[in-house]
Amino acid sequence: MAGMSGSLPAFTTALSRCRRVLLTTHVRPDGDAIGTLAALFLALGQKGIDAQVLLLSRLPSKYAFVFDDCSIRHLEATDGLPAGFDPDRFDGLLVVDTGTWSQLPFLREVFEHWNRPKFILDHHVTQEEWATFQLVDASAAAAGEVAAELLRSWGVRLDRTIATSLYVALVSDTGWFQFANTRPFTLRLAAELMELGVDTDRLNLLLNCSERKERLFLQTRALQSLQLLDRERLATMTLTRQDFLETGAQVPATENLVNVPLQIGSVQVSVLFVEPPEGGPVRISLRSKGGLDCARFAQQFGGGGHARAAGIKLEAPLAQAIDRICCALMDPSA
Repeated sequence: MAGMSGSLPAFTTALSRCRRVLLTTHVRPDGDAIGTLAALFLALGQKGIDAQVLLLSRLPSKYAFVFDDCSIRHLEATDGLPAGFDPDRFDGLLVVDTGTWSQLPFLREVFEHWNRPKFILDHHVTQEEWATFQLVDASAAAAGEVAAELLRSWGVRLDRTIATSLYVALVSDTGWFQFANTRPFTLRLAAELMELGVDTDRLNLLLNCSERKERLFLQTRALQSLQLLDRERLATMTLTRQDFLETGAQVPATENLVNVPLQIGSVQVSVLFVEPPEGGPVRISLRSKGGLDCARFAQQFGGGGHARAAGIKLEAPLAQAIDRICCALMDPSA
């Protein structure tokens, strides 16, 4: 695939030598992360490789059906690695949809100097050079696209279950093929997956028509906080700890809320500030219509992502975080 860094043959050859692989992804996994994990889990099984999935946050209820369909039992490390967890049971670590330690709490101290192969499969611009083998294509709409290329190169048979997992990855990161990251390759792959039996109507119902009421209550709070700045080119929304407590929603319910203000014609950049109910850094999501390189902007604050979608964590009071980010965004040199 054009734009891919890393060698597919080298990646598959090294992965084929493994007998037991630990699969994981970034904290607060989205549909791309979950779908890609599921597809790779099944692919490894086809190749006779035992795989174990480790999630660093609770499996979002919205995507639980993906693991159920694939009969994937997983470990969770929400407050640290599970008791008795032994990294030496594995001879490979495969991380999908991120290439930075900051997105992998609890893992750096265990795996940074681990003397066994570490694999990254990703599509984000922001990367750290710690993996033994990398497959990264920043032009890909989703990690699922990179996974599809890996599976083809490896000779994995794409059945309906793998196809469904990859389709979930695609639609999650492209907004059902509405976002600018959708490319001809994405649509050709989607068509191929549909031909393998993906039930797109079922997926639409599960992903778009099965929300908990708490998410709608939280979205109402976010929209009530909406402010338009910089001649209505910058939109901000804020969710406080109290908003979560009063609506009963959790942080995963904020997924894609930052996109809503982009419906306003004048808005070029949308920012969502989230004060997690459990404490910790303020979480900041950025979306752009193209004028701002979100990834480059986020890197100033230790964050990263894509040109039109990125994230930042700031160890600061909420009001101070809002002031810092907004001032930087309204700086003409931003």
